[in-house]
Amino acid sequence: VQLVESGGGLVQAGGSLRLSCVASGRPSGNYALAWFRQAPGKDRELVAAISWSGGSTYYADSVKGRFTISRDNAKNTVYLQMISLKFEDTAVYYCAADGKIATLRWGKGIDYWGQGTQVTVSS
Repeated sequence: VQLVESGGGLVQAGGSLRLSCVASGRPSGNYALAWFRQAPGKDRELVAAISWSGGSTYYADSVKGRFTISRDNAKNTVYLQMISLKFEDTAVYYCAADGKIATLRWGKGIDYWGQGTQVTVSS
């Protein structure tokens, strides 16, 4: 399985971006998807996660009300809509997939990772 992110870039504070992640070589069975991010000098952190059905979502407190995760299983794609971006949202954003959303929330032993896409928010 390969995860390929797109949609990153440079945006001014207060602006918006939408990240996409396409999964190719879909794994057998259902899988949850998530977005992580890692800023320079900081640990990687979970931003948002979504179950296979989309019925269960999770958001880090720092992005609640500003970011929305969604998925289109027909397109094997997960999205992260980001609004009201802040300087502190600057990071490399990674897509991840695993059979269990609990594993994504735990952050360890995740089955698949993308290569990342850079999001830079200018203040």
